[in-house]
Amino acid sequence: MSFRRISILTAVAMLAVTLAVGVARAQGGGTVSDFTLKTAANADVALKSYAKDKAVVVVFLNPACAFSRLYQERLASLSSAYRGRGVQFLFINVPINLDAPGTAAPGEVELPTLTDASQQVAGLLGVTKTAEAVVLEPAAGGFAIRYRGAIDDNPQVAGSVQQHYLQQVLDNVLAGRPAGVADKRAAGCLIKR
Repeated sequence: MSFRRISILTAVAMLAVTLAVGVARAQGGGTVSDFTLKTAANADVALKSYAKDKAVVVVFLNPACAFSRLYQERLASLSSAYRGRGVQFLFINVPINLDAPGTAAPGEVELPTLTDASQQVAGLLGVTKTAEAVVLEPAAGGFAIRYRGAIDDNPQVAGSVQQHYLQQVLDNVLAGRPAGVADKRAAGCLIKR
């Protein structure tokens, strides 16, 4: 067998493995049975309490991350638009690899965030960045992961967004269709582990 043929076969095998891992990560992400987070008032919020909703969107944010701040207004609009349609948004404040304390600038929208001190949920859902979203749909035995990744295709300029990934997935899930796009790499700040 020639070196060229071996190289081509190796490249094809690597591509197949990459695709399989991506599909497994998104569609075969399985189900999440439950987790509990804390509110700012130290009250518990359990995922299972949203089992009667049509979908739950878990978004990971940090006020020190510029990407999180750029998405605040868009996320507030999405949460408001889908609340009446049976979709619950959970915003989780997670630590990132920046030391600067982050606070909302005057005029910025502040989202009600939950805390995950042990970072159990970020690990459980396979999230690595802020701002990254996961769409969960109630299913037998818990919640099925329908989408994980970017909110849209332009974190910097809301007016230049051409692909509204999260919105498209929610519309598909609410209509009883497959999610469509299942996994899109998010641009953002790395979650500190």
